[in-house]
Amino acid sequence: MAKKKIIWTPASIETFDAVIDYLQRKWTEREIEKFIEKTEVIVHYISEKPLMFRKTNKKNVREALVTEHNLLVYKIYPDHISLITFWDTRQNPKKKKRIR
Repeated sequence: MAKKKIIWTPASIETFDAVIDYLQRKWTEREIEKFIEKTEVIVHYISEKPLMFRKTNKKNVREALVTEHNLLVYKIYPDHISLITFWDTRQNPKKKKRIR
């Protein structure tokens, strides 16, 4: 399968930045680097094999575990993949149902 173009939505950028902000306040630079590296690896895998991660109950929407506490939710389109949001797994799962 050919590599698909990845598009970061404003919400995915905002939630990614929120994770980085949290790590800056509570953890070390090393944890920030690890999170960024893991995100880059996951985005690469999504680009090459978008169906490899867990399905959701929404059509063409999947989620990839980046870290123990962070999921990356994305949607597959015919010509690209849209990163929707980073989701903190400690949040109420009922809120996740609102994600498109």
